[in-house]
Amino acid sequence: MARSWSELLGDGEAAPEPEEQRGRFFSRLRDSLSKSRRALTGELAAAAFDPGNEADWERLEEALIMGDVGVRATAELVQRLEARGDLTDLNEALADEIAALFGDPPTLDVRHEPAVILVVGVNGTGKTTTIGKLAARLSESGRSVVVAAADTFRAAAEEQLEIWATRAGADFVGSERGADPAAVAFDGLQAAQARGRDVLIVDTAGRLHTQTNLMEELAKVRRVLAGRLAGAPHETLLVVDATTGQNGLQQARLFGEAVGVTGVVLTKLDGSAKGGVAIPIAYELGLPVKLIGVGEQLDDLRPFDAQDYARALVAG
Repeated sequence: MARSWSELLGDGEAAPEPEEQRGRFFSRLRDSLSKSRRALTGELAAAAFDPGNEADWERLEEALIMGDVGVRATAELVQRLEARGDLTDLNEALADEIAALFGDPPTLDVRHEPAVILVVGVNGTGKTTTIGKLAARLSESGRSVVVAAADTFRAAAEEQLEIWATRAGADFVGSERGADPAAVAFDGLQAAQARGRDVLIVDTAGRLHTQTNLMEELAKVRRVLAGRLAGAPHETLLVVDATTGQNGLQQARLFGEAVGVTGVVLTKLDGSAKGGVAIPIAYELGLPVKLIGVGEQLDDLRPFDAQDYARALVAG
């Protein structure tokens, strides 16, 4: 039940996480997705599903699309369910097939010295707090961390990030407001290398994803990091607010095309009916969901587990 941080980070020798702690998170995830689950399965539960009834298949397709699963992923799920034959427990079968769409469990690439993680996303997705929680989790795993505040246009974001860095025991690199974000990223990497730190996490600006200048700015940050350290950034994580539904899919598509996203952090699974958006992000765009957030507490950021997610979304 629930993947552990040691599994996400590839720490095969690390002690397994207590089952009680994993169980608590699944309960939180299940509660967070309760509204999505009702929206997705409520209509189907009103009557027995008959695989021979075309109208029942149409109801299933409509429910999946309304749950933000997306047209392509819905078509694939329906095709897989039709191939199963035995649909005695439709919800369990659907949960199995949803989990299968996500493929192999993802890892977070922190093997480099230092590993550089670039975090992108529009404002309001929970990007800054996600970075703080990730820094804290990495510190708990025994890794030394530097956090660089390259979102130089919002003073509040830098202040919040510095508080999180202090709480996580991480080094913090900031700048004056309006400074060149790429220069801050460069300073952060330089500091991580000089101090022998294991991981650098770079926050970035999150103005409207439709603005070309933002994407150019992010591309510049990537170029500067790569110029200082070959292969950097090793991870580019996109933070997506689950409540935005299909708009989150569009954000993932645009950021993926512009800055080479390697994984998604899905946040704010707070009971909205939009929790299904992780499925088309993974299936249509081929972007692994690596982390998931269900609240404001440190323990509410967890490695993504496809089976737990599918069970919480569909089977309950």
